Amino acid sequence: MTDPNVQRLRRLDCCAVSDALDKLKLRGAVTGLPQRSGAGRIAGRVVTMKLGTGEPPPGPPRHLGCTAIESAGPDDVIVVEQRTGLDAGSWGGLLSLGAKLRGVAGVVADGPVRDIDEAMGLDFAVFSRALTSFTARGRVVEKGTGVPVEIGDVTVQAGDYVLADRSAVIFIAKRDIERVLDAAEQIVAKEAAMAKAILAGTPIGQVMGGSYEHMLKG
Repeated sequence: MTDPNVQRLRRLDCCAVSDALDKLKLRGAVTGLPQRSGAGRIAGRVVTMKLGTGEPPPGPPRHLGCTAIESAGPDDVIVVEQRTGLDAGSWGGLLSLGAKLRGVAGVVADGPVRDIDEAMGLDFAVFSRALTSFTARGRVVEKGTGVPVEIGDVTVQAGDYVLADRSAVIFIAKRDIERVLDAAEQIVAKEAAMAKAILAGTPIGQVMGGSYEHMLKG
């Protein structure tokens, strides 16, 4: 069964949710992670993956991303930290295929991703800091899945919520999701009323000067 908070989040856009965060004095908006593939916004619960340099954790060797994919489903978005400064892919074509078959909503990567043409062919949503052709092999390793990650200036925990569209990527802590959704839905309703007034012929300066400037108050 779909998480009702994910259902509500899918109906919102990042700008409305960003305004809700401002109203509640919360952080969570990250820019500079453009949509590289897929069409339209994605929303879901966060499955985290952290990449770094050095040796991987002890245990049987596994290709990076496999654990995250196998633990994710249609309500989930895989969120990857690859902030080593190395030009090395944090995500690739076979991972996109595996995630697509699992029904995963998409991937957000603070770092480079590769094989983006394959993701485009799959219509699989990928948002990333950069693109590359360089493999992770011999460059970066998976340090953990389900661990805290840093995306932009936001610390993201597994089980938090994420919304991404062409404007931004927004992270919402699990503890804050209901009040953020309530505030964002109120903002959307106010904007819809303002749009209706403009369409009815009310001068835009009157609408924007009166309602818009005070929309985040109260």
